Amino acid sequence: MEMEARGDLRSILPLLPVVLRGGALFWPAAAQEQLRALSLGPDVSRVTSGDVLADALSDLRQALALRALPARAAEGYALFFDDLLSRAHARDWFSDVLPRLARLLLRLPALLEDHYASARAATGLRLLGPQDAGFALLGQELAAALLACALFCLFPTAGRSEALLPAINFDALFSALTNNARQSQEHKVRCIAHYFERVAASMPAGFVSFERKVLSRGSVSGGITCPDSDAWMKSSVPLCPFRVISSGLIEDEEEEALEVDFANKYLGGGALSRGCVQEEIRFMINPELIVGMLFMASMEDNEAIEIVGAERFSQYMGYGSSFRFVGDYLDTKPLDAMGRRKTRIVAIDALDCPTKLQYETSGLLREVNKAFVGFLDQSKHQFDVKPFQDSNSKDSRPSVNSVDCIGVSTGNWGCGAFGGNPELKSMIQWLAASQAHRPFVNYYTFEDASLRRLEEVIQWVLRHGWTVGELWHMIVEYSSQRLKRETFEGFLTWLLPEDSANNDADYMCE
Repeated sequence: MEMEARGDLRSILPLLPVVLRGGALFWPAAAQEQLRALSLGPDVSRVTSGDVLADALSDLRQALALRALPARAAEGYALFFDDLLSRAHARDWFSDVLPRLARLLLRLPALLEDHYASARAATGLRLLGPQDAGFALLGQELAAALLACALFCLFPTAGRSEALLPAINFDALFSALTNNARQSQEHKVRCIAHYFERVAASMPAGFVSFERKVLSRGSVSGGITCPDSDAWMKSSVPLCPFRVISSGLIEDEEEEALEVDFANKYLGGGALSRGCVQEEIRFMINPELIVGMLFMASMEDNEAIEIVGAERFSQYMGYGSSFRFVGDYLDTKPLDAMGRRKTRIVAIDALDCPTKLQYETSGLLREVNKAFVGFLDQSKHQFDVKPFQDSNSKDSRPSVNSVDCIGVSTGNWGCGAFGGNPELKSMIQWLAASQAHRPFVNYYTFEDASLRRLEEVIQWVLRHGWTVGELWHMIVEYSSQRLKRETFEGFLTWLLPEDSANNDADYMCE
């Protein structure tokens, strides 16, 4: 297919710094000349400090008809490369890493052309807006070139907010280093710098896929629609095994699982500004996730984003203000048949500060359907099983092949800054994973005190053989009592009071 005729390319081209002319992609001449100078090293480019680098980036931006680099961002680049990095480290950046990145950027038009030449229309890089279910498969080298564009702040900004896209350039990331920023901000940038050092030294050759998942709001032939409360109530799907893990991190999951990103509706959240909690940290240690911010619009209530193959490059410690980059990480996850690392990350955004809404049926339904679309593999389910079966179904268990034995690795989704209830969120995710026919949930409690009885309740429910519908019914009943102020207990204690648990244990021993 001719380049000009490709709808995928036409949709993304306004978001890229290159131009299409005569069936080929090019850097504008002035920008190409400046990139070539940078690629030849400091003897030609004269870039030997962060201060001069900021000037060079401003010149590059002006060659692309963009505004000069914001003053705070320029201060941030100067601060990082001139003060925060050691002299030897900075010298290596200017003499080796930066020229290699400039050479990579010079290859961006060719990388894009190769991508579109080999990609089917269904997998090409394109804008994926709200309700636009789709899939893009990118080589890691192309991902690195796009991230180098972000580091150099070369992406056009016009039209991004109107298209409901998050910021993608790194200017705000560097701006946030100034004015006595927390040390965690410096270490976020150190993770990104380490990524570029790694790919400059040895370019990875795998692939990363980005999928926008949509659960239809209306009737769709052969597809799956957003279930209502009645559908959840009638579900006879059995609850899947649920393992409670008090310590450890989702990103260190050893079993093959969907690893949940506690996301903002704008993919990446505050990764490229001042944010430094679960989602932002994941985007720093697996920087290829950031590429999705280029073309994935904000998520609506019936949408999720799944990213497969993002390589991890950094080791870290801490969380929030205590976050620290502590060194290199060698990702040993095997590759799948598409050349992607077997790291599956699903971004689902919870209700923000839901207060009473999280107990209303509409709020419960929003959250369970959000998790369901994230956990569901529609390509399998719409052919292999009926995800919602009535109570008269002879066998509601899925075939073993329905989800390829890939479980869910999650935790207290939407329970930190977003203010959700951890007890309800654990149950909601269990329902969604079970209904999506995932074989297990590994739940990391992060030692949350409100979940001290989670293991006990899970085992009690499983012993009694509850279905998805039965647990949903209890969640709705509990939430109704909370709204009416008929109970102030947490869900776990309300469902299984301490004395009931003891009596049940005595009964089981008889």
